Amino acid sequence: MPHPLDSFFAPASIALIGASRDHEKIPGRLLAMLRKNEFPGKIYPVNPNYAEIDGLACYKSITDIGVPIDLAVIIIPARAVLPALEQCATAGVRNAVIISSGFAEEGGDSAAMQDAIAALAKRTGMRISGPNAEGFFSQVQRVAATFSPAVDVKPGVVPLVVTTKRIGIVAQSGGIGFAYYHRAKALGIAVSYVVSAGNESDLGAGEFLDYMVRDASTHVILLFVEGIRDVDKFLAAARRAAELKKPVIVTKVGRSGAGERAAASHTASMAGWSTAYDAVFAKYGFIVSNDLDEALTIAAVLVSNPLPKGDRVAVVTTSGGAGIWGADAVALQGLQVPELSRSIQTEIGKLMPSYGTARNPIDVTAQGVTSGGLQKSVDLLTISDDVDAILVVLSLSSDVRKPFKEPELTPALVAQHKPVVFYSYTVPSDFARRELAASGVVVLSGLTHVGVAMRRAVDYAKFSPPMPADETRLPVRDLSAHLTSPVLSEADSKALLRTAGIALTDEVLVKDKSELDAAVARVGFPLVMKIQSPDIAHKSEVGGVRVNITTKGEVFLAFEALLDNARKHRPEAGIQGVLVGPMARRGVEIIVGTMTDKTFGPMVMVGLGGITTELFRDVVYRPAPVSAAEAGAMLAGLKAAPLLNGFRGAAKTDVAALAQLIADISVLAARHAGEIAEIELNPVLVHPEGQGVTVVDALVVRRK
Repeated sequence: MPHPLDSFFAPASIALIGASRDHEKIPGRLLAMLRKNEFPGKIYPVNPNYAEIDGLACYKSITDIGVPIDLAVIIIPARAVLPALEQCATAGVRNAVIISSGFAEEGGDSAAMQDAIAALAKRTGMRISGPNAEGFFSQVQRVAATFSPAVDVKPGVVPLVVTTKRIGIVAQSGGIGFAYYHRAKALGIAVSYVVSAGNESDLGAGEFLDYMVRDASTHVILLFVEGIRDVDKFLAAARRAAELKKPVIVTKVGRSGAGERAAASHTASMAGWSTAYDAVFAKYGFIVSNDLDEALTIAAVLVSNPLPKGDRVAVVTTSGGAGIWGADAVALQGLQVPELSRSIQTEIGKLMPSYGTARNPIDVTAQGVTSGGLQKSVDLLTISDDVDAILVVLSLSSDVRKPFKEPELTPALVAQHKPVVFYSYTVPSDFARRELAASGVVVLSGLTHVGVAMRRAVDYAKFSPPMPADETRLPVRDLSAHLTSPVLSEADSKALLRTAGIALTDEVLVKDKSELDAAVARVGFPLVMKIQSPDIAHKSEVGGVRVNITTKGEVFLAFEALLDNARKHRPEAGIQGVLVGPMARRGVEIIVGTMTDKTFGPMVMVGLGGITTELFRDVVYRPAPVSAAEAGAMLAGLKAAPLLNGFRGAAKTDVAALAQLIADISVLAARHAGEIAEIELNPVLVHPEGQGVTVVDALVVRRK
């Protein structure tokens, strides 16, 4: 099915506005790169100072060309860009890439010029990438619309091409995007597209991601982001990638304070709260990597192998020490390196000298290369039910010796029974890379990255898109009457939650001592009493809580003490009264909350609750709303998850009830995102299985 950006990435004709004869400067390099990569379409240089450039007729203006133009690449002074775009629109140009800098990244009037570009794109329908972009490269269509030296073609050099599957690269930094490409090329990983998003006046990372997700020639996507501007398009693309099971490996920078400042100034995009980004990535199965080489290693494993069916790894080596190191690398990532069954050990043992070992890691020794034991061991392991993946650890430094014979290795890998990953503990020679390339082997040389890549492949294999949230459980209610002050007290917050349909324990707000008898009769003993004020967030810090009260005498004394403590510690606070409620049964303390992210909107959070929340920070976030099933997956992702599942003989808790509460709160937050900024339920006590949960305390903050 055609995509709106097909004519952008595969143009039949390109106009170079600002073309030059000087190949040492960017305008001249743009033309040179297009021609060196053998662009199959028509090229039209545009520059009023030349009649011809490198044998091509040069035009004074794009309107003088007189034929349809799919793509204009613009590299002229910033203040000349908008008039040039107006001429492009008049000439019917469909797409443009603005290489020129000096726009929103500089602020002031320059930012206004970028706003004008965005307005022009919206008015005319022309799709515009940049400004401040490094262009793009479509390898299959041979479109090198960039000045990056990474796409330069060197005469007589035969490129290393290992994989038939291709990676696509979307980067908000042109330098990093083409660095990914440069390193992928060195490994022999085929590439479909590399695109630099620049300042994203019109086309953004989300729309480029959508193109790669839909593109049949792109099998894995590498994404480098500082901040997302086209949020709705990005989320739609992420959802589609999850549904199609197309891996997206993402690096998000700007996580530190310094990094965030640099991200804002570099591309004029606001770097969002990193936790929210990670929540979105997790929801849609993105593979997060914070290292360039690691990201490429993950990509290499994914494009050259099937996904594993489990987490059991066999390590095959010609060096005992290297094999142990390889086993450690995968084990440190939580993968299993099981001892092989007796039958497999017996078969492999026949292929090696007596001083080798077949237990796992499997050391066929150096003799295994010349005797064929290495190859035959791999053959046996690819069809064995003992393991789900194989890591081959060996030396590939030789310029003459072949560790495998292509006619023997290729069938074992083409069968795609399980991943077979190759790591060289010596610097691999070009000879070895090219020999193994014939069998589709990408040779890797970072052992820690290999361990991470195999772990991520196992995790991605288990990922499935989350079920949509059930938004029909909660009734649609008008909550405006409960949102009359910026911050609500616990009593006010719980009143709002009850109105919204959240099930809570029955409690009574007592404003006068004369109301205490009726409150006790309604609630019963034992009970808890808490001072209520929107100005007192932490009641225990002002002596505002009394628990396990069992007599009427204690009730009256506690009422006076709570009021006195509040007046003493917070004389300026507006006191609403004292909340009287039943003493909650014991349970595991959990925090459930929502907050609003400036980029992605409402987020729901769950974590280890009570006073330890800020100490341990054991929390998981997801974009709201979530289903009960997705909430259950969030709970499973907590380090404290064993506490919910019967840790050390304790009773299993009512995880289902907790998951439903999380889902309901997430729906409430998403539905009322325009009115509610935050919700915090802390603690929520999770009782034994079948006995539900109790929301002990609650806080709602109105959106400003």
